[in-house]
Amino acid sequence: MLDAIIPTPTLETLQEPIALRLAEVQQDLAAMVEADFGAVNEVSDYLLSARGKLLRPTLVLLCNAVGGRPAPEAVRLAAVVELMHVATLVHDDAVDHSPERRGMPTVNSRWSHQVAVIMGDYLYSRALVEITDLGRVDAVRLLAEASNRMSIGEMRQLAAHDALGATEDDYYLLCDRKTASLISAACELGAMYGEAAFREPLAAYGRDLGMAFQITDDLLDYTQTADVTGKPSGLDLREHKVTLPLIAALPRLDASGRRAVGDVFEDPHPSEDKIDRVVNLVREAGGLTYAEGKARDYADAARGRLVSLPDEPAVRILDQTVNFVVGRHK
Repeated sequence: MLDAIIPTPTLETLQEPIALRLAEVQQDLAAMVEADFGAVNEVSDYLLSARGKLLRPTLVLLCNAVGGRPAPEAVRLAAVVELMHVATLVHDDAVDHSPERRGMPTVNSRWSHQVAVIMGDYLYSRALVEITDLGRVDAVRLLAEASNRMSIGEMRQLAAHDALGATEDDYYLLCDRKTASLISAACELGAMYGEAAFREPLAAYGRDLGMAFQITDDLLDYTQTADVTGKPSGLDLREHKVTLPLIAALPRLDASGRRAVGDVFEDPHPSEDKIDRVVNLVREAGGLTYAEGKARDYADAARGRLVSLPDEPAVRILDQTVNFVVGRHK
């Protein structure tokens, strides 16, 4: 199943050795969300047609293969994790009133805010039903805890009254809750059903990888266009979200620069010119360079978690996955 070192850190090539199992994951996803009510199926079909990158299912399958004990349940586990991830995206888009994701209208945009909330709940509940059917309370608890951490992370972000007062530690805590928690759970679930002795290092690998992933994602908002990211450039600034590049740049800005940033955050609908000016200020102040360095630090930490694992194809692909994650902003 896993028989080659992947030379190029693109997700498609990383997934080639497990392509057949990922196809099974997609089949399981379709079966999991099918309901006896047409309106639910309409939205579910729409969500699954916007095929994501399947990074989290990929991690489940790879971590399950470490140690040479891949389990048949891993495909369902991978589908469950993806279902939870999609549910999170649907809820996040509703909370943020986002009009598009991956170049397609969001559920709240195409249908309504109410439909988005209900569909997110439906996907979460379907994921819990499916993993409960596997009969392991520890697996259910792991995913439930990850879901709890994500919810608290979202609430922390909503409850922040002074966005520009956010510290670097605040930012890392948010990344850990909203992104790294589910990626870590995906890796740990794979090991749980494979070689259980590797649960701890793979869970830690997933957390560090998730941190690097989120920091890089936030960099993309400053460095890439909508056709690359699947969302409008500068969206975080438009939604008045403070991420690491801005946190790092703020202390280095002069009074005029700080006023420009404040102007964006006080404007409910900042113009393109205002957004572009802040992006340039952050770049010139070294915010992007600083964030890139922190992403590399977490990437190096993720690689370090793999040192104690066997030198085998699955582990080498996990190592290359780190390169993919931090290389997306190039």
